[in-house]
Amino acid sequence: MALEPCCLQSRLLFLRAPIYSAAGCSLHKGIQPRGNLLDKDMFSKSDPLCVMYTQGMENKQWREFGRTEVIDNTLNPDFVRKFIVDYFFEEKQNLRFDLYDVDSKSPDLSKHDFLGQAFCTLGEIVGSPGSRLEKSLTIGAFSLNSRTGKPMPAVSNGSGLWMESLRTTGLEASGGVPGKKCGTIILSAEELSNCRDVATMQFCANKLDKKDFFGKSDPFLVFYRSNEDGTFTICHKTEVMKNTLNPVWQTFSIPVRALCNGDYDRTIKVEVYDWDRDGSHDFIGEFTTSYRELARGQSQFNIYEVVNPKKKMKKKKYVNSGTVTLLSFAVESECTFLDYIKGGTQINFTVAIDFTASNGNPSQSTSLHYMSPYQLNAYALALTAVGEIIQHYDSDKMFPALGFGAKLPPDGRVSHEFPLNGNQENPSCCGIDGILEAYHHSLRTVQLYGPTNFAPVVTHVARNAATVQDGSQYSVLLIITDGVISDMAQTKEAIVNPWWSWMVMTCGSPPGESWPSGTLSSSCPSGTTWTAQATTC
Repeated sequence: MALEPCCLQSRLLFLRAPIYSAAGCSLHKGIQPRGNLLDKDMFSKSDPLCVMYTQGMENKQWREFGRTEVIDNTLNPDFVRKFIVDYFFEEKQNLRFDLYDVDSKSPDLSKHDFLGQAFCTLGEIVGSPGSRLEKSLTIGAFSLNSRTGKPMPAVSNGSGLWMESLRTTGLEASGGVPGKKCGTIILSAEELSNCRDVATMQFCANKLDKKDFFGKSDPFLVFYRSNEDGTFTICHKTEVMKNTLNPVWQTFSIPVRALCNGDYDRTIKVEVYDWDRDGSHDFIGEFTTSYRELARGQSQFNIYEVVNPKKKMKKKKYVNSGTVTLLSFAVESECTFLDYIKGGTQINFTVAIDFTASNGNPSQSTSLHYMSPYQLNAYALALTAVGEIIQHYDSDKMFPALGFGAKLPPDGRVSHEFPLNGNQENPSCCGIDGILEAYHHSLRTVQLYGPTNFAPVVTHVARNAATVQDGSQYSVLLIITDGVISDMAQTKEAIVNPWWSWMVMTCGSPPGESWPSGTLSSSCPSGTTWTAQATTC
């Protein structure tokens, strides 16, 4: 089970008192673009994706927070994927939402067509009636790429009047075509409950209505949870079962707080559709249930009639459009980071440092390895920033420290896996200060060389992590590097194969090739950047 970082903040019910201290709560945000998005595809409709950005409090830079799933062939998408955001009453939390028409599998947003954007604050969403805010999607003339003429996302100038830059001109459309509207986006927020349960369930259906002229139906289920204002928010879609009126869908898992926000009696609406390639899925019928009913498991209480209200009104003899049956239901609690720590899990922290020549001559002040008598260099700052946090979760404070990309004395052999303390049998150093001491010693004894190979140190730590099978230890590898990885394919292979967690930090120029999905980005001391990803057994 993956470890989840825990946010140790006081929880609050927003808008209950006029003044708050620096406390926060987690909000569940839903996104529903509406009002016909721009249609960028010639022979079909757009395949929209929404990207959410948050703005830094100090530097005013926009940072990507997350992306929804892509919904094929529709101008009115209802995204399932939600964003969990920490809400602070006393802060102005600026948000930006960019909509794209996805044309390929590339994660590079510049490869896709920009459909429009909306700006707001988290407080606007929370303070709206029912915590539900509708904003217009806009493309202004200022946001057209001067070279290609394609619409590009607007950026804030960092001033207090950042919303003013959103005023649109007549070029509010695809490629600057006057007169077209970009549609609207509906943003909703709800405070998350403390429920950490995850429900796993499976459904089947019998005798669903036949919707296809030359075949049967291609049914799928869409789950909605009810909101406090009586509206519904999508929370799950099953896969499509092709050409059958008696489908058996795959088992799926969903957090209980996503399904009903921990309210066991809250209405859950399930709609049944027949999938169509053009995106105009045919409505078969619907039924309602609740978590409390589902928790009864497979029984007579969990056989539901699928009813189409329009058919029921028109036909007196109409009974139903089939039935849906719950085949299985199970619940287990999701462990947090603190649960693991309280249970005795130890974090094994290993650091690997880049000693390649691209860092520059350590004797020169321009080098990332330059040892100034007055301040720490970029590598030492990065190591300290991460190490000082993580060291408190390791009881013996002994951390293996490795180097790669250097020629070692006395024969000048190039190594991509050498101990900074010179001890091949035991590369561990005592505390972060011990790692810094070994790092400075290595700078004086090895020759910076290359290339930048990660795979050897990744394999080294993975091999050690694999020796512990009882879950009592959680291994983290911090790689600090300055640039392009030379063995990206081998590194990805080394990461994917073993079951362990890893973290990568880059100081200076970022890697030139993308990491596997799930990569996160943030800021490090002295303007460096870091990229991190974790996978666990």
